[in-house]
Amino acid sequence: MHCPFCKNTDTKVLDSRVADEGGSIRRRRSCSSCEKRFTTIEQMQLMVLKRSGATEPFTRDKAIAGVAKACKGRPVSADDLARLGQQVEDTLRESGAAEIEAHQVGLAILEPLRSLDEVAYLRFASVYKAFESADDFAAEIAMLMSATADGELAEEHARTTR
Repeated sequence: MHCPFCKNTDTKVLDSRVADEGGSIRRRRSCSSCEKRFTTIEQMQLMVLKRSGATEPFTRDKAIAGVAKACKGRPVSADDLARLGQQVEDTLRESGAAEIEAHQVGLAILEPLRSLDEVAYLRFASVYKAFESADDFAAEIAMLMSATADGELAEEHARTTR
C-alpha cells in the first residue's frame, strides 16, 4: 500500500474493522516514512463470468441501465432504480462468491423488479428468458397473476385471523 502523502510503500496497519455489514474492511494505516495516518477501505470485487467465458467487474450502473430500458415509460424513478441496483448487488454479495455467472445477475434482478413494476418485469423477463411466442408471455402473466392472487389470499387470511 502506497502512502497517499509521500508515496512510500512501507505502511503499517494500526486497526482493522468490518464495515458495510461485512461487505468491506476499513483499515487505519500509518506511513513509516512521513508518519502520517490514513484510512483505506477494502471491498471484495465481484466478477461476472459472461457466456463467452470472459470476465469483467460487476458494475451496478450496468445492471441498472438494463433495467432502465425495461422501465421506459413506466412510473419508476431513478431512486427506485438505484434501490433495485443496491438490492441486486447485496444479493450477489450475500452469495459469498467472488465470481458470478451473468445468468445469476439476471436472476437477482427479476424478483425485485417484479415487486417494483410488473410491466417492466415482463419486458425484462421477455429478453432475459428469451420469449419466443405470445404463449411465453401468457405463461409468465399467468404466473404473475397466480402469485398476486396467492399474496392477496394470504393477506386476507391474515386480516381475518387477527
